[in-house]
Amino acid sequence: MTISRALYSNRTDEWPTPVEFFELLHGEFQFSLDPCATPDNAKCPRFFTKEDDGLRQSWGKHRVFCNPPYGPLMRQWAEKCFRSAQAGALVVLLAHARTDTRWFHDWVYGKASEIRFMRGRLKFGDGRQSAPFPSLVAVYRPRCLDRAGGRNGGRRLRRSL
Repeated sequence: MTISRALYSNRTDEWPTPVEFFELLHGEFQFSLDPCATPDNAKCPRFFTKEDDGLRQSWGKHRVFCNPPYGPLMRQWAEKCFRSAQAGALVVLLAHARTDTRWFHDWVYGKASEIRFMRGRLKFGDGRQSAPFPSLVAVYRPRCLDRAGGRNGGRRLRRSL
């Protein structure tokens, strides 16, 4: 199955990050860890695969780019992003913009230092079609870097990169 066909099915919950989109974020944040990768699509020299289970690994003080599987574990990934930032990592979460979900309200809105809603829809992997959902980027800064202390209630919103 091609990635573009997989985008419109429920056969996969993994969405390879668009390279140009990642490069823009990497230029801003200088990532050092990709906790949701395969050896073929890892965005950083240090990465965890599904077998490594990035949810169980320490993200330490890394600068983390997290594009987790979009499925039933989304809540756990968003919580991991928040808790890892509290422990000292800078974490950037790329997720589907599902603002009506519990995970968004519990672990993104009011917890992320910044939320950016993407204009238009991303094209994941080598797909020709845009994703069937909008995307967001949530930035979780460690307390020492977050002037708002992580308690901004999601006020620093940006429409697009």
